[in-house]
Amino acid sequence: MDDSAVAHPEQPDYPQHWEADILLRDGGTARIRPITPDDAGRLVEFYEQVSDQSKYFRFFAPYPKLSDKDVRRFTHHDFVNRVALAVVIRDRFIATVRYDRIDADGRPSDAGTDAEVAFLVQDAHQGRGVASALLEHIAAVAQERGIRRFQAEVLPENRKMVKVFTDAGYTQRRSFADGVVHLEFDLEPTARSLAVMRAREHRAEARSVQRLLTPRSVAVIGVSRNPQTVGRALLRDLLGSFETEFDSRYGTAAPDAKGTPRAVYAVNRNAPPGTELDGIPVHRSILDIPGPVDLAVIAVPEGAVPAAVAECGAHGVQGLVVVTAGYAETGVEGRDRQRALVGQARAAGMRVIGPNAFGLINTDPDLPLNASLAPHLPRRGGFGIFCQSGAIGVALLEAAHRRGLGVSSFASVGNRADVSGNDFLQYWAEDDATEVVLLYLESFGNPRKFTRIARRLAAVKPIVVVKGARHTGSLPPGHAVPATATGLRDATVDALFEQAGVTRVETITELYDTGELLALQPLPPGDRVAVVGNSDSLGLLTHDACLSAGLRPRTPVDLTTAATGENFRIALDVALSDPAVDAVIAVAIPPIGTSAHAFMGGRLTGPDDPEMGSDDPEIAAALLEAGRRARELGKPLVLAHLALTDLPARLRPGGIPAFAAPERAVHALAHAVHYAQWRRRMAEAEETARVPELDRIDEPGARALVEAALSTRAAISRPSPTTTLVRGATRRSLLIRTQPGGARITLPDAEARALLAHYGIDVSPTLPAPDEETAVRAAATLGYPAALKATAPHLRHRPDLGSVRLDLTGEPGLRRAHRELDALLGGAAQAELVVQRLAPRGVDTVIGATVDPAVGAILSFGLAGAPAELLGDVAHRLVPATDQDVAGLIREVRAAPLLFGWRGAEAVDTGALEELLLRVSQLVDDVPEVASVDLEPVVVAPHGLAILGARVRIAPLPVRSDLGPRAMSTL
Repeated sequence: MDDSAVAHPEQPDYPQHWEADILLRDGGTARIRPITPDDAGRLVEFYEQVSDQSKYFRFFAPYPKLSDKDVRRFTHHDFVNRVALAVVIRDRFIATVRYDRIDADGRPSDAGTDAEVAFLVQDAHQGRGVASALLEHIAAVAQERGIRRFQAEVLPENRKMVKVFTDAGYTQRRSFADGVVHLEFDLEPTARSLAVMRAREHRAEARSVQRLLTPRSVAVIGVSRNPQTVGRALLRDLLGSFETEFDSRYGTAAPDAKGTPRAVYAVNRNAPPGTELDGIPVHRSILDIPGPVDLAVIAVPEGAVPAAVAECGAHGVQGLVVVTAGYAETGVEGRDRQRALVGQARAAGMRVIGPNAFGLINTDPDLPLNASLAPHLPRRGGFGIFCQSGAIGVALLEAAHRRGLGVSSFASVGNRADVSGNDFLQYWAEDDATEVVLLYLESFGNPRKFTRIARRLAAVKPIVVVKGARHTGSLPPGHAVPATATGLRDATVDALFEQAGVTRVETITELYDTGELLALQPLPPGDRVAVVGNSDSLGLLTHDACLSAGLRPRTPVDLTTAATGENFRIALDVALSDPAVDAVIAVAIPPIGTSAHAFMGGRLTGPDDPEMGSDDPEIAAALLEAGRRARELGKPLVLAHLALTDLPARLRPGGIPAFAAPERAVHALAHAVHYAQWRRRMAEAEETARVPELDRIDEPGARALVEAALSTRAAISRPSPTTTLVRGATRRSLLIRTQPGGARITLPDAEARALLAHYGIDVSPTLPAPDEETAVRAAATLGYPAALKATAPHLRHRPDLGSVRLDLTGEPGLRRAHRELDALLGGAAQAELVVQRLAPRGVDTVIGATVDPAVGAILSFGLAGAPAELLGDVAHRLVPATDQDVAGLIREVRAAPLLFGWRGAEAVDTGALEELLLRVSQLVDDVPEVASVDLEPVVVAPHGLAILGARVRIAPLPVRSDLGPRAMSTL
């Protein structure tokens, strides 16, 4: 194609927002960016590294060298009709892609909606998923520029490239002529293309974490002679995790399970030649190490980190654990240094734990790793632990040790500038050793992605979370999050966790209580609880705690304080065998009046007997036998005890959680019940939940209305200097919809009603009533009975101020009401009085949908007035909502009984209410420019409903979203 065929007098600014860091299939990193004229040398060097066969596949003929004209052609682009992207590692191209816009006849064009696309990947990097990632990004760029379809011609023997196109999931057409495969595919994302993208993202992120956790060679950079320094502690901890004697000359350990030698190296730039520390030779640079290094742990002063990272990149290191502090937690300048650190590492193909990190732990017996400040490797077990705080990390490890619980892997990532909790969730989904995930989170980097990943993982493994800053919403120093996520409301976080199946707890103690129960016991089949024990008082406390937690306890079975182990065995067997029981809580205290009852080192009754423990072995044996029976029946059994300090250790081999307070046992069980219910709902939803096909849906009409409103706004607003320009009036809507964001604007009432009507949402009409005569004419038009109300912003939805008059059955009453409100509210014009036909009596509700930039669209429901405004009795669901979602939504609020005939009242039309919620959900899902919808009040009557007030706000879309191509965070 001759690029000179079309003249382009304007040259748009460089599209910075097209740059992105990506993860490749093997877990390595790379950067995608547009190709510019400055890349001529890089392009020539890249092409020289490509095999003759790959060149033949690209050009359909031998093409050994690029001419000067070729280099210019492939480096000069207008970023609109001709675009080329490159994948870069260590400032070298490893792959390129280019599209050229064409018309219907295949000729160069500046107005067509098709484009030819072609790829070239260096042979050494083929098979790493490079072309697949490039296709996602070039497709997103093309869509932004108004291109709707790609065309490609591929030789049949180039199977790898054909597979890239066919596996992408786009709607495509294929033909074969003249020995060439001709492919055409639409760029509009499909359910399959999104699924393919998410699956690739999952594999790449899981693999990147696996590489960090299973290095075969590790270097500690910053090891000092002083044994009290951080670097020296890291070296000792790392050596301890390998549990073998190291060869002092080579630093090699015994082989791993595959027979590959593992190695630990020490680095200190100022070490004299021949220095050894802890039996390990010290190198002055990582570049002096003769063999490969998979992981580097950096503990040098902040000013020396960039040089250390550069050397790691040059040596081919795959990942970094940066313990060094002094980054974003120190302020704006530190945040800039943190961004530079991450950019430098990713450009060299490395991922970063930290900075300001506590470290990484893997207890895999084949590849143990303690690249952390923890002095000992935890015992092997099923808990995957992630936190953002070093202090909390210490507490979590200590709590696991104290309880005798094992860890599969652990990460405390500090400022979380690169590797995040989302990455570890992806890894734990694939890790068979991890059974339960425990998280301590203080902030979200990508809440929308967290929800998506956590929902998939929670379907097979429990996730238990403590979320810090619950009430203050403050962001801990150093945490890198988008501006959109800094003000994430706690109610939104709760909705996010609820819909994703994540169990939220309040304390570290509750985190382990719940995690232990979920790890050791079957999921409860229901919420019916039997309480059995030897203390009536403890049983009653447990019963009351169950009621407070929303469980359904039976009357406690009191065996009396004289109960023996046999009494416990019989009673527990009866309770477990009862089909009306889903879980059993055993309660136990020391037998009073026997020498087994210890209290503060003495006895309440009877002489001291140092040989007696603080439990009854027969009761322990009965509980262990009951535990085996409970597991066979699929019912959890837990113990709540007082003063039986030795009993938990006796029960540990049987996997029976023992809690030193009934409230702890009940809270853990309630979380397990709730999680099990969520799992069952999700399994059922996969079979039965659906988004119904609704009538009266006019998506094109709604889009046209919104784009017209945004066009009007854009025409009267000064263009942003960062606005992306697109040629051609036919793509004006694209310009409007892809600005880098913008303030929300409120649609006028008439436009809001028209937009809602496109989705079958009918708002009761109102007519202005600035004076009595106009009010009378309006009522005659709309019909009696009528209502007169104020709509001024300071009076809207404030009937407590006397701003509404109802049941106006005729002209005299209307005139009298108008005079009263005119006098009361300071004038009809100021109050913005309107007339509206009276709605049937019912229950006043509030429906809303808001697009949270961090989470996505959220559908909300509550009862109007005090329940929602004063008590916060509002329920939320993420959009798109299914029929089961909206059914649960209206039943979740505490005031829901008012909808279903409370105290003998007639039940309202919840079917109509659910349909309205589905319509609102579909509107904001179909038309993402709709930023919020507020319907208040919605009066739900026994038959039908009436929407009396509506407000709609719209806003331009940002250039990129979570639904775009795979890209790593650049915070």
